[in-house]
Amino acid sequence: MRPALLPLALPLLVLAGCQTLDTASTERVGQATLRLANGSPAGTAQLMASGSHVTITIAAAGLAPGTHGAHLHMKGSCEGPDFTSAGGHLNPGMKQHGSENPAGSHLGDLPNLVIGNSGAGTVSATLPGTREEVLSHIFDADGTAVVIHADADDYRTDPAGNAGGRIACGVLMPA
Repeated sequence: MRPALLPLALPLLVLAGCQTLDTASTERVGQATLRLANGSPAGTAQLMASGSHVTITIAAAGLAPGTHGAHLHMKGSCEGPDFTSAGGHLNPGMKQHGSENPAGSHLGDLPNLVIGNSGAGTVSATLPGTREEVLSHIFDADGTAVVIHADADDYRTDPAGNAGGRIACGVLMPA
């Protein structure tokens, strides 16, 4: 590149790397600390808002390698050892379970979490609905829990995707 063109090229390169406010996660709106039944830390969940969308990211550690179902559950309660206090999946639309179910899916249905040989993994998903709708369901009177299951979610079996027992849980709190 000719030296005289360098001042013109630099602003173009900077602009090329920019994102719009609709695509960048700009505000943390919620969070949870995940714990195993014995109380040991198992990771975090973060709710990020960008424009009218809400994304959840779960970062887990200390879990067995493999594929694990991850869901939002309808009560913000994580009493061990089985975390059944969290209730069923967050399902304000009264749909069936799973992204592969023609009658699905719940607001609480998330992609599977894959834990590597190191015992750690992450998963992210954009939650269906507007920011206002999603946050009103998550932060309702009894709250919402993030639950990690022992087995993979099959994305179709109602009501819980055959994901097995609940092995980690955290209550979502507003940021």
